[in-house]
Amino acid sequence: MPLTEKLLILAIAAQVLLTLGILMWLGFERVPRVARGEIAVRDIATAGDAYPLRARLLSNNFDNQFQLPVLFYVAGLLSLWSGGAGWVELVLAWLFVALRYVHAAIHVSSNRVYRRFGAYTAGLVVLGLLWLWLVLRLVVLAPSN
Repeated sequence: MPLTEKLLILAIAAQVLLTLGILMWLGFERVPRVARGEIAVRDIATAGDAYPLRARLLSNNFDNQFQLPVLFYVAGLLSLWSGGAGWVELVLAWLFVALRYVHAAIHVSSNRVYRRFGAYTAGLVVLGLLWLWLVLRLVVLAPSN
């Protein structure tokens, strides 16, 4: 397997690690509060408003990991499936993942909306470029059979 494909798999794994890390942190914030009786199950059965701010931010960020990253996973798998993952895909993939980490860090700490939006938008642009490159490489530039 070429180095670029291995590094692309690691970028995908880094995004998965972010998602699982946020989920674990969310569990550490929520479960003990319910177990200690600080929050009644009936108060969280249909919404998470009863949780403190940190738990709500983590929950929102976890949900966010299933928005743009889904398109990233598809792009990564398509690139690997095509057998031609190159440096362009690799750089864009790692840049996207780095921006997701920045977005998550802002979201679960200061939650400064304009900064968070900037990181989100930058990630969206990078993801758009990744998809544009994939379409160009696989459809436009690929030799026809």
